[in-house]
Amino acid sequence: MQASAEILASVFLGIRELVVPGATTKALDDAIEAIIREADCIPSFKGYHGFPASACISINEEVVHGIPSERELGEGDIVGIDIGLIKDGWHADSAESIPVGEVGEEAAKLLRVTQECLELGIEAIAPGRRISVIGTAIEQHARANGFSVVESLVGHGIGRDLHEDPQVPNFRCFTMPDPVMEEGLVIAIEPMINCGTKRVVTDRDEWTIRTADRRLSAHFEHTVALTADGPRILTRRGSGVAAF
Repeated sequence: MQASAEILASVFLGIRELVVPGATTKALDDAIEAIIREADCIPSFKGYHGFPASACISINEEVVHGIPSERELGEGDIVGIDIGLIKDGWHADSAESIPVGEVGEEAAKLLRVTQECLELGIEAIAPGRRISVIGTAIEQHARANGFSVVESLVGHGIGRDLHEDPQVPNFRCFTMPDPVMEEGLVIAIEPMINCGTKRVVTDRDEWTIRTADRRLSAHFEHTVALTADGPRILTRRGSGVAAF
């Protein structure tokens, strides 16, 4: 899984410079698929339950699962890019929200806080702790900064399949199983943080999920392995805790 995750990290590094005003989300998706296939990997998302593209690309109030199209990015947008790939039968999954040119103060704060939420969620995991410590850490930081956490979507285990148990809520949850984490667990932690309401709606395309009040949303995700020494960020991009 480390090998597949390192390739996925390189995909993100390779497409960041393409996130510019005037670029279409389809052009970004085409570039992402090309990089994945050139690395002799398979896009996890393409065809998954009928999804038509290699990446989910979501703009501004779109939370997740945006379908790439001829829509152009504009100055000041934030674009969430979620990518999965398979190498030798092992999945990796990661996401980041990227500013398009110069963004406003609210958008900049949202991006910073959402990344911090991911970092805190990762820092919370350890052998012997329950999975709920992740969502507690994420929600506390988001709410302290005036933001809300999407509750209808959660993180997940990952391995031979893209989505495995356990579910990993990004909020304090009392209705889902709360297993004790053990060494060897690999999970995708992916806070989705909104400027306004936590409520979301699904578009008629049956994929794109956006905030109910049309205010901004951001999404960051890492595939993380739990070791005896603590969390190992498999999709690490560089130095630092969450390494974006």
